[in-house]
Amino acid sequence: MGITVPQINFSIIAPELIISAFALVVLLLGVFFPRTGKNDYLGYVSLVGIVVAFLYTFPIMGKSQYAFNNMIVADGFGVFFKVIFLIIAFLTVLISIGYARRVDIDFGEYYALIMFATLGMMLMAAGTSLITIFLGLETMSIAIYVLAGLMRGDRKSIESALKYFLLGAFATGFLLYGMALIYGSTGTIILEEIAAYIKSKPELLRSPMIIMGIALLTIGFGFKVATVPFHMWTPDVYEGAPTSITAFMATGVKAAGFAGFIRVFFSALGAFQPDWIAIMWLLAVATMTVGNVVAIAQTNIKRMLAYSSIAHAGYILVAFVAGNELGTASILFYLLVYAFMNIGAFTVVILLGKRGEENVLISDYAGIGFKYPLLGASMTIFMLSMAGIPPLGGFMGKFYIFSAAVKAEYYWLAVIGVLNSAISVYYYLRVTVFMYFREPEREITGLTFSPASVVAVIISVWGVLYMGIFPSDILALAQRSITGLL
Repeated sequence: MGITVPQINFSIIAPELIISAFALVVLLLGVFFPRTGKNDYLGYVSLVGIVVAFLYTFPIMGKSQYAFNNMIVADGFGVFFKVIFLIIAFLTVLISIGYARRVDIDFGEYYALIMFATLGMMLMAAGTSLITIFLGLETMSIAIYVLAGLMRGDRKSIESALKYFLLGAFATGFLLYGMALIYGSTGTIILEEIAAYIKSKPELLRSPMIIMGIALLTIGFGFKVATVPFHMWTPDVYEGAPTSITAFMATGVKAAGFAGFIRVFFSALGAFQPDWIAIMWLLAVATMTVGNVVAIAQTNIKRMLAYSSIAHAGYILVAFVAGNELGTASILFYLLVYAFMNIGAFTVVILLGKRGEENVLISDYAGIGFKYPLLGASMTIFMLSMAGIPPLGGFMGKFYIFSAAVKAEYYWLAVIGVLNSAISVYYYLRVTVFMYFREPEREITGLTFSPASVVAVIISVWGVLYMGIFPSDILALAQRSITGLL
């Protein structure tokens, strides 16, 4: 009897293979070429790998292609998220060149872990089975746990890694248990097969096992995207981690969490939408409100941006609740513009620090707008975009999200979202006020600007302005990307 070898289409996972290969190359370069005090070349090799992977995402655009027994798909949704992840990884590596050397983490493991985390994110977006999504999530999470504590001489960094690891492992248990309950109820791990099985057996719509599974999945994904009440780790971990990794976590991990969230809930559990939509409504309101209100009291800019990221998760949940085509497309649009404005803001934080003096208090920004006018102007653009001020990308993102809520007749949710956005203006403008209208309490001198980080700021400013002034092209691409998902 002959053995049939299944056809494997490696082109579908070409970007993942390239990222994996370059991660291993960077790791080996770090081993065989000892540190000479300046390991920036590892960052540049990583950038090459990310660009090559980015180029290989274009051939897989178009109609959906499945591989590996329908456990991986190259569809518009997955490809759009892969582009987001690669942009985030590219900008993170750019801002790390110079900064990593400043905080003594410029070795091969650092850049390799960023690329392995990106690999996990890409698997989460492309996964069409519960196992693939889980493997992607764990690949990403384990790399991030290590990256958060990479500054081994900093007690806050070690504390942030330990806290993230313990809580993350706990949340992963909830997620895996939820997946087990879904599998036990339907007998399959493939998302489309789960949806078809539930559709064929309407009595499952009241199955306690599946409903409990959905609740546990909500907890697991809620932790990754930092929704209330699963957000408590966020400010401490963001503050203690290296600032470049904080930017990576705030954008990449959140985008990956929402990619898996959307894929599972809309592809597999769409029949339960009337059940989970009320829970998501409450989570959206609580997340927006807590994030914005607590951010007002922060004096550390990294903690302020951490609570800000919680609030932004709440805005995205508004579109998640809407559940229509515009809502899902607006999530993709918002996550892309959020990546530009958030990484840009953290890059300015990096540039205004130096070895042994990170200058992360908001009061440290007094007078910066006149002393470093280009940095001050860039930070102002990022803050205004996060606040939702036109004509910047953040405004258009919120406009699409709240429009989707109104279109789905969730009027009160849209009103609460607009009010929360108005509250956020206070703490975002406070940074601008300090930069331009407060006298500095002490002089900040001796700053050295890494050219790579300056390039990252320029790219981020361009992204925020382009998506604010010409949003229709990106939104149209996002709408095409979700074809067949809902």
